[in-house]
Amino acid sequence: MKHFSKDISIVIGGAAGQGVQTVETMLMTVLKSEGYQVFSSKEYMSRIRGGSNSTEIRITNDGTRSYTRHIDILFALDKEVIPHLEDRISDKTVILGEKSIVGSSHHVIDVPLSKLAGEIGNPIYAGTIAVGVILGFLKAPKEAFEAFLRKRFTRKGEEVVKKNLEASEKGYSLGRHLAYSESIEISLNKQESVKKKLMLSGDQALGLGVLAAGCNFISSYPMSPGTGLLTFLAEQGGPFGMVVDQAEDEIAAINMCLGSWYAGGRAIVTTSGGGFALMCEGVSLAGMIETPTVIHIGMRPGPATGLPTRTEQGDLNLALYSGHGEFPRAIFTPGDQEEAFSCAQYAFEMAGKYQSPVFILTDQYLLDSVALVEESDMKRLPIDDHIVETTAEYERYSLETHGDVSPRGVPGYGSGIVSVDSDEHDEAGHITESFELRKLMTDKRLQKQDGLTKDALTPTFLGDEKEYETLLVCFGSNKGVVTEFIQQEGGKTAMLHFSQVYPIASIAKKYFKKGKRIVVIENNATGQFADLLEKELKVKIDKRILKYIGEPFSCEEIIRELK
Repeated sequence: MKHFSKDISIVIGGAAGQGVQTVETMLMTVLKSEGYQVFSSKEYMSRIRGGSNSTEIRITNDGTRSYTRHIDILFALDKEVIPHLEDRISDKTVILGEKSIVGSSHHVIDVPLSKLAGEIGNPIYAGTIAVGVILGFLKAPKEAFEAFLRKRFTRKGEEVVKKNLEASEKGYSLGRHLAYSESIEISLNKQESVKKKLMLSGDQALGLGVLAAGCNFISSYPMSPGTGLLTFLAEQGGPFGMVVDQAEDEIAAINMCLGSWYAGGRAIVTTSGGGFALMCEGVSLAGMIETPTVIHIGMRPGPATGLPTRTEQGDLNLALYSGHGEFPRAIFTPGDQEEAFSCAQYAFEMAGKYQSPVFILTDQYLLDSVALVEESDMKRLPIDDHIVETTAEYERYSLETHGDVSPRGVPGYGSGIVSVDSDEHDEAGHITESFELRKLMTDKRLQKQDGLTKDALTPTFLGDEKEYETLLVCFGSNKGVVTEFIQQEGGKTAMLHFSQVYPIASIAKKYFKKGKRIVVIENNATGQFADLLEKELKVKIDKRILKYIGEPFSCEEIIRELK
């Protein structure tokens, strides 16, 4: 007998166009409605059809949120799945699939999807049958799935609902039978509180944070994985007064974003590394004219097109050093859905308060992952536009009124003229070549970095502050996997996670002083964050654990690297 409890990894694999994502959505929704702690992550090839894609759904008793290498149950929808995932399959893996299609030297439990779907009358019902099989395997009550199908397909008519219910029954009955005949026992805890949680992807959490920040304009050119934010705001932004523009290119996108802020809007642009490369002149323009802007970069492996649908953290230096000349900036790197929501709001606040470009760096893994979130953890922050009503004497770049941050006016709000210029300028915004003014204006702009540092987010510490010897440092989406490692291994190891990597909060240095061994974990080839920590905090990094193949870290890899 094979017995799975506490933590089970279910992977559904198939070609693009086979409905892998549909199966994931149905499973996640039904399992959550039954009180199971679920988390999912995706990996897919850059193809409209074909290739081999997979979704991993982890069901745990403790709500773990990270990718794991091991597979407990694999549902293969085509023959490419098993070869593609071969290095993750063990003798403990239960493999389900249509034997006549999948074919393998491994033991495959036959699930005749084509035959069953044919009995119902259409191959389209194969996905519903597959979900039923997995739920039957898990012995999850079928009533929740039936309720989901009625709600999902009611608008398509009673006949479609009836056919899907028939498909679910066939799949569920088969799943229960196969679990019994193969001597497979699965026992997982259900929690009533889970039913009330929100189920959000990283894209959705980030989008909700952008809306909560009062954003009312997005101009972007599609580029995965940043496109998810654009499509979310296009779908959900209407009631919030959101104006959505799909620009002709990235240069136009960031310039329209600056134009919106200049006119009093609150704008964001979303892209990936290759698209952002075209925006660098616009970032420099924002620095000179001291116009706020928020830029979301969904990171993926480069250079050039690289691996366009995979994950990496290789664009930190790109955001940190982008734009010619010297000017202040801030970079946020949320590690989960809750931080995506909060960091979006902080980004708009810091951009408006310090009239500077602000970056939100995510990656494909975080944006596409789906997790359960407590609604109470999604806190909305106050919105302050930091805009003044101008007078006839108003000067946009005043050196006296507010010190390093000049009062920001917008055209039409007051009697003053709001003059901005990309050339060096005087206080009124007129072009100047005065050496004295050049120094004063440069110093004023750069001094804003002090305020950004003062307001920097405190990193998250996990562990025993008095006892730790090894400090694992990470940023962005590695929060989940390092958290799982700390919770599993415990001992004298602690985690320090940064949801803001620049400027770095000064309080962070105390954690480095206590640690005897500093290990930085990041998804790039050169250790960009480790370099930044050594430069900014003057600390010594003892070990760098780096991964840059387009796949996220697993807890198994962290254990192997450290032990």
